[in-house]
Amino acid sequence: MTRNLFSAFAVGMLAIVAGSASAKPHQIVWKFDRLHNIGGAATHVEGHPQIVSTAAGKAVVFNGVDDALFIDRHPLAGAKTFTEEAIIRPDGGAFEQRWMHLAETDPATGKDSGTRFLFEIRVVGRRWYLDAFVKGPGYSHTLAEPEKTFPIGRWYAVAQTYDGRMYRSYVNGQLQAEAPIDFQPQGPGHASVGVRINHVNYFHGAILEARFTPRALTPEVFLKVSANLNAGQKP
Repeated sequence: MTRNLFSAFAVGMLAIVAGSASAKPHQIVWKFDRLHNIGGAATHVEGHPQIVSTAAGKAVVFNGVDDALFIDRHPLAGAKTFTEEAIIRPDGGAFEQRWMHLAETDPATGKDSGTRFLFEIRVVGRRWYLDAFVKGPGYSHTLAEPEKTFPIGRWYAVAQTYDGRMYRSYVNGQLQAEAPIDFQPQGPGHASVGVRINHVNYFHGAILEARFTPRALTPEVFLKVSANLNAGQKP
């Protein structure tokens, strides 16, 4: 009887260990199929962003003038390593557009501390390039390669990652830029989508989905643009 109980206990412990080893890190997914309660967080709308249907589901379109969403959550707060991804469609417009901003809030003042993640684009004629940025105590770095441009009006999967040493940015799984940084985890805060959090540099385009992972993913498991999303669009 004692031996059977011990065996059952041992098997149970092995199952727990195996399950823990195979468990995926907690991911936060924001589906832009609505204007409120994005990712289960309180969401505040400014301007008149529109919900549209696409071949991969609904997306939110921003006019580049005054459309924005403000979300009461910093989805990468506390992460020592990270992957931030999104499926976006840049539609041209102003040169400088900041379309996702994750901001840390100073608990003593209730104001933004200046520690932040930024996802941006730069538009040059009918093309654009990615600008990723992260800043906090002891680190501040931009990843941008102006010669690596892409046509506007099409959907793209973009990502920025940090693996404990290297900060990297990607478009459609292809490395855009990288640099070593001494990243430190950011505290809780909030986010803006379609504009920088201080209401400048509005985004002209659409966002389908964003995903936040507290570890560095590799390109083969990044979000990807479904084949039919860009059907009928000029390359």
